[in-house]
Amino acid sequence: MADPFASVPGAVVDDAGLQHVGSPLIEQRRLAAGAALAPRADRAVIAVPGEDRLSWLDSLSSQALTRLAPGIGTELLILDPHGHVEHAASVVDDGETAWLIADRADVAGLYDWLRKMRFRLRVDPRIADDEYAVIGGTAAALERISPATPAGVPLVWRDPWPAVTPGGHAYAPVDPHPGADRDWAEAIVTRGEEQRIADAAARGELELAGLVATEALRVAAWRPRWTTDVDERALPHELDWLRTAVHLDKGCYRGQETIAKVHNLGHPPRRLVALQLDGSGSVLPEHGAAVRLGDDAVGIVTSAALHYEEGPIALAVVRRTTPVDAALTVDTADGPVAAAQEVVVPPDAGATANVPRITRLSRRAAAQ
Repeated sequence: MADPFASVPGAVVDDAGLQHVGSPLIEQRRLAAGAALAPRADRAVIAVPGEDRLSWLDSLSSQALTRLAPGIGTELLILDPHGHVEHAASVVDDGETAWLIADRADVAGLYDWLRKMRFRLRVDPRIADDEYAVIGGTAAALERISPATPAGVPLVWRDPWPAVTPGGHAYAPVDPHPGADRDWAEAIVTRGEEQRIADAAARGELELAGLVATEALRVAAWRPRWTTDVDERALPHELDWLRTAVHLDKGCYRGQETIAKVHNLGHPPRRLVALQLDGSGSVLPEHGAAVRLGDDAVGIVTSAALHYEEGPIALAVVRRTTPVDAALTVDTADGPVAAAQEVVVPPDAGATANVPRITRLSRRAAAQ
């Protein structure tokens, strides 16, 4: 399927979608301000109609969904029996269908697993990629387009991050959280509306931001994502994902025992950190680049970006025992660069941890 945004002047498009339209740093600023829209070809839609859809998804996932009201957004994780993250999806229901928005690389696997778990229940999931696309932006920005309304409810998912949703738990010790002012939503639109948006952008009537800008804002907000931050060992606790994707008091689901045990009795074996990277940002670490304490590799970079205010930044998963004040370095193609660590998940993360809140100063504020 040809990308309709390829015709927009300045557009750089690859297999993942629209990367940028000439200036990713300016696009970040415009996107955060609500002046630009972000086509999300890296995201895709699974529709789950049927009378049993919410109770069924509730029984399979980490999230409490049985009483999810139409138009209210949440997110779920599908875990393996040991509590490791297998799939992740944003969820919005319209009263007739539950609509899942997932990273495109995860959609086929998530869909296949859902189909296998139907049994005799009244659900009929389908990949809706031919019918619908995803457009991101602030809530105000999305008011300039027309979300799909197959049952009369606009299909707009408001990202709850970093609020602590009912049944959730927060680990990050900073106050305010760097994502506190983040305003992010994703609209499910028909393919016809997607083409209309592309045509309007080509005429200069709408501003666009690419995936480079979208990712930079996500990384700055410490927001985990399946494509980049999840591997076969990932536990939700390690990524501070209990905030929005896990309900600790709901009924049984696969992986629940590990979720409860790690939260109530132990600590996750790894922890997410945010890194302020030294240097000009001309060369960012690649996904999977080693994070080192001296010569010892203590973790890997999961996401990296050049932010319009904070400069080169990254998210990384490191060993729980890595000292919070350690001087770290990160491998890049130009050699190691210094990486100042900010604690996202503390070493003693868990229900009994008494972590004092720490006022966060960005690198930009600290330099003033």
